[in-house]
Amino acid sequence: MTPKDQKPKAKDPKTPLAWVRPNIRALAPYSTARDDYKGGAIDTWLDANESPYPSGVNRYPDPRQKALKKQIAQLKGVTPQQTFIGNGSDEAIDLCYRIFCRPGKDNAVAITPSYGMYRVGADINDVKLREVELNPDFSLPVDRLLEAADENTRLMWICSPNNPTANAFPIAQIEELLERFDGMVIVDEAYVDFSDQGSILPLLDKHPNLIVLQTLSKAWGMAALRLGLAFGAEQVMELFGRVKYPYNISAIVQDTVARLLDSEDKAAHVAEIKAERDRLAEAIRPLPCVLEVYPSDANFLLVKVTDPNAIYDRLIDEGVIVRDRSRMPLCHGCLRITIGTPHENKKVISILSTIPG
Repeated sequence: MTPKDQKPKAKDPKTPLAWVRPNIRALAPYSTARDDYKGGAIDTWLDANESPYPSGVNRYPDPRQKALKKQIAQLKGVTPQQTFIGNGSDEAIDLCYRIFCRPGKDNAVAITPSYGMYRVGADINDVKLREVELNPDFSLPVDRLLEAADENTRLMWICSPNNPTANAFPIAQIEELLERFDGMVIVDEAYVDFSDQGSILPLLDKHPNLIVLQTLSKAWGMAALRLGLAFGAEQVMELFGRVKYPYNISAIVQDTVARLLDSEDKAAHVAEIKAERDRLAEAIRPLPCVLEVYPSDANFLLVKVTDPNAIYDRLIDEGVIVRDRSRMPLCHGCLRITIGTPHENKKVISILSTIPG
């Protein structure tokens, strides 16, 4: 039988602690003044060497974000113990390397093209990143990903929907990786709100080696607040909380996010972005300068054009900035265009309509 014909081979049952760096397992985390406080009627705060003069921001924030974590967990259908709140998804990416990968010894596997911070995080932590190119149709190369791993591979990165290819991978294929890979599988779902496929979060309890990353920067419109989310087994999220820096999320951010999570605008904005995504794709597909518009499960389109450099410069001259992805694997000649407001999308259509083939 060929590898593709073989049934998935189940890995030996392990807890995530089996892949944790020994020094991290033994780490005694920094204990903040607010960690020591267990609640009660306190009206005189003399524990943290703060200024006693009220300014609205003179007190340290909750280092465990307990109230916000409870709110987010309810929203996502998980427990607070399965939830980590970070300074953008980049903090969670860095923590995955710091918790599971021994510098100079362990490695990670990732798809390419994909989000560039997986490589940056690997380089910062002295971890070799083995990139496996997607299939020509941008589908997931399950067998080749597994073949790229060895006994020192601790992490596997899957961005779904993927950036910049915009496609979501079938959950069944990701679950196959979870069952066959001897390490942690991190599924980055930054764009999941724009996909009809849905999230892999319901499988969290089934797979202790699953970590799911999400963000409030995209569909929730909170990019400036820099709040990223990670979900995983309780023992994994406890490690995230142990290794992170003490006050990683400010009180202002915690309070603002808590308020904005109750907003009714998110669903309407997502619906409009998805509708505009389809409208923009249909409008530019027949234009002379457009060679292909790839299907999208995200809030952007990957568009193959006749001359990416010249078209990028023309858009810049007209006050529109997009992302040139033409130098990435499998993306030759491609620009990545984020879906904007109807007015902004109309402007893009108007500009591209004037560019000859």
